[in-house]
Amino acid sequence: MPSSGSDGGGLKIVEAKTIKKTDNSTSTVIDPDGPAITCDTSAVTTTDDITYSSPTTHGKKTDLKLDIQIPKSSGKKPLVVYLTGGEWVLAERTGNLDQRTYIADQGYAVASVQYRTTASGATYKDALADVKSAIRYLRANADTYGIDTDHVYVWGQSAGGYLAAMTGVTNGDKAYDVGDHLDQSSKVQGVVDEFGPANLSEIASDYDQVAKDSNYAAGNSAAQWVYGPGTTKSIKTYTSQVAAADPATRISSSTPPFLLLHGSADPLVSPSQTLNLFTALKDKGVDAKRVVLTGAGHGDLSIPTNSGASPSTSSGAEASSDGAAKPWSTKKTMGYITNFLAGHTG
Repeated sequence: MPSSGSDGGGLKIVEAKTIKKTDNSTSTVIDPDGPAITCDTSAVTTTDDITYSSPTTHGKKTDLKLDIQIPKSSGKKPLVVYLTGGEWVLAERTGNLDQRTYIADQGYAVASVQYRTTASGATYKDALADVKSAIRYLRANADTYGIDTDHVYVWGQSAGGYLAAMTGVTNGDKAYDVGDHLDQSSKVQGVVDEFGPANLSEIASDYDQVAKDSNYAAGNSAAQWVYGPGTTKSIKTYTSQVAAADPATRISSSTPPFLLLHGSADPLVSPSQTLNLFTALKDKGVDAKRVVLTGAGHGDLSIPTNSGASPSTSSGAEASSDGAAKPWSTKKTMGYITNFLAGHTG
């Protein structure tokens, strides 16, 4: 997702200085305080660098990888497919290890998946096909990894949250099932969307004009995500292409339950993005819950702002400079995710 660094299109996307207050009356609002999560890495078996698909983009083949953590306890495990953020340009599957391990400690197989980005000339359609390929691969190899194929969930943050939402709302849409293991289903039974964008034409709607101008600049990474490499278009206009990339337009009777989470002080994705998607889900009768973290920003960012570096998230459970747990890595915050997963595995 956007950061204060380069967006891959030679343009800068800046953080908002002011954020309009969102009406959270339909959401659960929490203070993300309390102790940080702790992880027991000895309780899981990790297998890294698994090639799950080798798609071709503009004539170039890419070997896409995933890492999977399997609890050592007996029995088949529900699967959680994790999708990292990366401003549409990066998809570092190795990030956010502590949060992933924490979920695995609760009894879930957790697969962190690499997907194609604008850096390779891909669009959201390619990345969405990659996520579905990973799900089919894991179902096809369920016996190898001890996976319960009836309970598969997708969890993403930022750009990964967007892809998680798109994966859920396209349940059963065969247009994105391409590649291997087409005899397997890519459907998911639940979606966890942490601070993901949705309607890209409103991604900066809560922000000051400078941030809006940056986010809607023609040809930036968000525009490439929709229109493809070399575009001179902007996502500011809600064209048919931008609408097609909006998960709210894809909601159907096949859409699974959603948990959406957002920080009230997020300077990179307007908090109203998850609110509007949540409202659309509820209006269509989908089981959905939205949680707002008071004062929290865009994940537990571990780089200084305006550094020009690529964005990354912390490993999850480290403390802030004053010794407090980071808001997205507290047991309270992560408890909403584990409770959601547990509530939909019965």
